[in-house]
Parts: sequence; C-alpha cells; structure tokens
Amino acid sequence: MESYEQASGTQDGAPPAGPPPQPAAERTPSGQPAPQSAAEQGPSPSDPAAHRPPLAGVAGLSTPYRVLAAVCAAGIASVACVHLAMVFLHVAPSNTLTKRHGDAVQAWVYPEFEQNWKLFAPNPLQQNISVEARAEYTDAGGSRRTSDWINLTERDAEAIRGNLLPSHIHQNQLRRGWDFYLGAHADGARPDGLRARLSERYLRRIAMQRLEGAELGGAVQRIQLRSSSQAIEPPSWSPEKVDTRPVYNVQPWWTVTAADLPGGVTGGRTEEAR
Repeated sequence: MESYEQASGTQDGAPPAGPPPQPAAERTPSGQPAPQSAAEQGPSPSDPAAHRPPLAGVAGLSTPYRVLAAVCAAGIASVACVHLAMVFLHVAPSNTLTKRHGDAVQAWVYPEFEQNWKLFAPNPLQQNISVEARAEYTDAGGSRRTSDWINLTERDAEAIRGNLLPSHIHQNQLRRGWDFYLGAHADGARPDGLRARLSERYLRRIAMQRLEGAELGGAVQRIQLRSSSQAIEPPSWSPEKVDTRPVYNVQPWWTVTAADLPGGVTGGRTEEAR
C-alpha cells in the first residue's frame, strides 16, 4: 500500500502532482476533431484587419474623449481668433468698430498685450531714458536733509535681470507713469487739467513705493523727480556722430501727503507725523 501511494503521487486523498489533465478534444461521430469557432481560430491571415496597425492620436481614443478633444480644440481656436481680432482692431486706424467697441478692445489688450512699434518704426528709439528721484527728509535730530539722486529705473532693471518671469510692474509701471505725466502737461511742468493732477499724484505714489526701501533715515517731506535721456553710442563701423551726454528734465518739488502713501508704504512717517 505504501509503495502504491508513492508511485501514484497521492497521500491521504491529495491530488496528484503535476499539471492538471487537459480535456480531450471534441470529436465528430466519425472520429475526426470538431472544427474550431472563428473566435478560437483568431484572425485569418487573408483578412485585411489582421494587418491593420492600431489607430494612433485622437482617432485611437474612445468616443467621449474624442468629443472632449474636439471641444477643447474649438475653444482654443475661438480664443485665438478673438485675440487676433482684438489686436488687429487695436493697431488698425480708427474705424466704426473701434469707435463703438473701443473700451472692450482696450480692456482686452491692456496691460498684457500692449503693442509697442518703436522697434519697427522708421526711426527707432535710440536713447536710454531713466527716471530719478531725490527726497527731502527729516533726520533723527530734526534737521532737513536732501538725498542724492536715486535711479528708480535702474532699480526696476535690477529686479528684471535674470528673472525668467519678471513682474509687469517692474517692467512698465514707472515708464508708463512717466509717459502719462509728460503727456498730461502741455509745456514743462504746467498742469493741463484733471489728467495732469492725476498723473502727478500717480507718479508721486510710484516714487514713494520705490523710495520705501531706500532707508533715507527719516520721514520724507518732499520729493523731486527728473528724467535722464542719454543717446546710445553708434557702433564703431558707423560714421554717425552723436552727443552721448545725458540731458535732464527736472520737475519741481512736490510735498508728500498721506494721500501719496500707498498701502504698506510709510516713507518713514509715523501716525503722528501724518
């Protein structure tokens, strides 16, 4: 009995070792194997579908995903068409559409999509223009002192250099504020209506923001701004001769009030001094 159990590979009713037995192939009454179904046989070598490569890209997606991809593509195309139309209306001469929908066009373009054509103008800008400021402040001893000229444009440029995503404020706020101020004054520092007063207040607030980190040593009482325009020296191979000495446009002194201090800016002023 023991030798029989060892030979048969069973012990106490355990199944025999090795792979399970395969079912016998079905046969027809004549003794021949039964034919396999189409699913069991697989694709025929002569069937074109057997040699067709799988679909790639959007065509290979299921129907819901193809619908989603089509909707996204249509949305992107619509936004691109609207953007091109808005930019075209912005740079095009005045017409019926811009007169009727000019506010919508300006709201779409500014400030991120502003178009500056100076690079492609017949006479491109060939000057370095910087805005400088100096302050009159009260030191700890109560004496009035005047700071040196501080190049505000250079401070903005330092914040941009090496920055892959520079702030729009550092790039354009001071420049646009200075252009707004000059455009709102007819001659020199003579005010020209409400826009002139708004431009002065706007420029004072920008200057106080920039002077906040200057550590002047006391409360700022007055500020003065000027622009420095310096022609760019032509290349060595050019016969053109230009005067590269800076030309200054000095503005009058402005008294700083609490209205000139944006949020988070004190300019060294305490609540009592305000």
